[in-house]
Amino acid sequence: MSRYSSSFYKDQKAAARPIWRESFVGLDWLALRASPVFYGLGVPRGDHSAVITVPGFMGTDLYLQELHWWLRRIGYRAYLSDIGRNADCLDVLVDRLLDTIEKAHTDTGGRVHLIGHSLGGILALSAASLRPDVVASVITLGSPFRGIRSHPMVLEMSKIVRARVKSARRDQTKPACYTGYCDCDAVSALHTPCPQTIPHTAVYTKTDGIVDWRVCVNEDTARNVEVNGTHVGLAFNPAVYELIARRLAQK
Repeated sequence: MSRYSSSFYKDQKAAARPIWRESFVGLDWLALRASPVFYGLGVPRGDHSAVITVPGFMGTDLYLQELHWWLRRIGYRAYLSDIGRNADCLDVLVDRLLDTIEKAHTDTGGRVHLIGHSLGGILALSAASLRPDVVASVITLGSPFRGIRSHPMVLEMSKIVRARVKSARRDQTKPACYTGYCDCDAVSALHTPCPQTIPHTAVYTKTDGIVDWRVCVNEDTARNVEVNGTHVGLAFNPAVYELIARRLAQK
């Protein structure tokens, strides 16, 4: 697995992304509903192993309900992340995710698959680095794990979140919270590659209107998969669903 870029929240760069493309997210959703994949046709059946879906920046588990119930429909024990809104200290969010991973591992007695959308994929990679003994695989959907190059509006929102997180912290021992300089477990784990025993599939789209797709791919091109669609729509894309089914079925 590629080393996570140390530029995360250090050297954030605005990317001239055509954010208007995200207005086509409805087409991704409609294509999913029209696809046989959505109904579990033509994809491998699951083995009842645990799969946790992790929402992206500013999102909650609510918008991943479609993916969650589809995973159950094709034969997996699907779990929502239970991290709350993805707009908090990364260490806090990863701790919550680790609690869910532990619960899923205890329930099923097996290792757990993680699927993270956007920033949720970064949380998944951090958790996998911290608990490689219980994580089976990671699939990231448009996750900028090689450094932040996003639309200026997204960067401004991240600054607002960072200011709120810092003002809410009673413990001032981590002044670099929500930056790449933070020495918390979650951020430190992002600088340590996961064992090769944990396969990482990086899904990206070159028509991403929010994140520069170049920071969403591994150095190992065999682990990267390109699809057509929007950044937000990666959570509803039929090509992504088919890929997830096939990757989860690999032993």
